[in-house]
Amino acid sequence: MKDISELKDYQTAVLGLLIAIGIVLSTFIFTRAMINFQKLQTQAITVTGSASQKVTSDLATWNATFETRNSNIKSGYAKLASDSNTIKTFLRENGIKEDEIHFSPVNSYAMYKRTNNGYETNFIEGYRLSQNISVTSKDIEKITDISKSVASLIEKDVELSHNNVQYFVSNPDDLKVAVLAEATKNAKKRAESMVKSTNGRIGVMNSAKMGVFQIVPENSTEVSDYGINDTQSIEKKVIAVVNATFTVK
Repeated sequence: MKDISELKDYQTAVLGLLIAIGIVLSTFIFTRAMINFQKLQTQAITVTGSASQKVTSDLATWNATFETRNSNIKSGYAKLASDSNTIKTFLRENGIKEDEIHFSPVNSYAMYKRTNNGYETNFIEGYRLSQNISVTSKDIEKITDISKSVASLIEKDVELSHNNVQYFVSNPDDLKVAVLAEATKNAKKRAESMVKSTNGRIGVMNSAKMGVFQIVPENSTEVSDYGINDTQSIEKKVIAVVNATFTVK
């Protein structure tokens, strides 16, 4: 009986030793894994990637203001309505569609008589009425030609002032997605190039942050921290910047 009891004690001691060794090994493996994981997290590289794409404007907007001054407000409204019809006829004759023409509400201001010293009195000597017009079309050439032909309206006694034609791309969000994707690929290539000399390899991308997104004239080298949205050029260049962080193996 004593031998059996001693054998059981021996087996228990061996089992306890094995359990202790197992705990030590598992702790070592877990600690090693945590160290490697933390090391992986700290071994990272942050790079800036960029990409650009040439685009052609496919949408144009022309804005103008016409006004009149008259001692009688009723007569002033009548003149403005006549000018509005003259402008609309001019645009239609040049191929602009009805739904591409937009008139704003009429603005009217009372003009007060001034004294010889330049002080304004309470006496109304007339009214100034004005109205804005906006023409938007995908026919870039047509809008550009119209902006150069407004002299014919002035010859018809329309008091008109206008701005330069503005040129846009109609799908800026789609362009942003496409160019940002290329900028991210560029960032990864730069990271791979930087770690290649140390025999390292790029792992997963930990984070990515969009930098400046801008639309500039085709041959422009201008850069702004706040971004640029060029509306004066038909031919443009879309530029995107991405700051990305990759793990290094």
